[in-house]
Amino acid sequence: MRDVAPFTPPAAVPEAALQTRSGYDATLGRVETYFDKTATKTWERLTSDAPVSRIRETVRAGRDRMRALMLSRLPADLTGHRVLDAGCGAGQMTAELAARGAEVLAIDISPQLVDIAELRLPEEYRKQVTFTSGDMLDTALGRFDHVIAMDSLIYYTAQDIGTALAGLEKRTDRTIVFTVAPRTRLLMAMWYAGKLFPRSDRSPVMIPHAHQPLARAARAEGVSGMIRPVERISSGFYISQAMEVRT
Repeated sequence: MRDVAPFTPPAAVPEAALQTRSGYDATLGRVETYFDKTATKTWERLTSDAPVSRIRETVRAGRDRMRALMLSRLPADLTGHRVLDAGCGAGQMTAELAARGAEVLAIDISPQLVDIAELRLPEEYRKQVTFTSGDMLDTALGRFDHVIAMDSLIYYTAQDIGTALAGLEKRTDRTIVFTVAPRTRLLMAMWYAGKLFPRSDRSPVMIPHAHQPLARAARAEGVSGMIRPVERISSGFYISQAMEVRT
């Protein structure tokens, strides 16, 4: 599960393989392989102050804006609040949540990125943060006041996202803030072009979603709260839509 990667045009995805938990697990496996084996160094650099290409500068700027937007949906003072940073990546969101006083459980499917996040966390926040690697939907992680999932659901079908939100909603007392790849003309053109030219590489595939169909799928999977669109961030090759569920 994860922050959005430097843009890769979507490739074909067998529809039948994405309809069940086995489809979710298969996608999770592809994401883990990509971020823990293929793109760790890329993400380590992208999430630092190191020089990057112009294209990746737009991705970096977009991610910074999205992170600030998502944080604006939570209280400025999170003292006493337990927050799940679902798909913590290299830990930028984790550090900002801790700076607001939150007790943070930071989880990512990539152990290597979790190690980077832990190394980067300022010393003064270490007692507030627990790092772990694995599936952010694991019920053993416990209950939370808030959940933030920045670009960690962008590779999943509407049904899978609905199932994920339904599970998280049962264990979240206040707010779930998450992002999806929006169903824009550009992303859909990339999507259909990718379906014409199937690839066998390891990079994960973003699945674009529109608000209303996603909300219907989520209700069908048991989400009781209303899914509200918040704002879309578009910065060069970074395009992401923030949404929230108030529980």
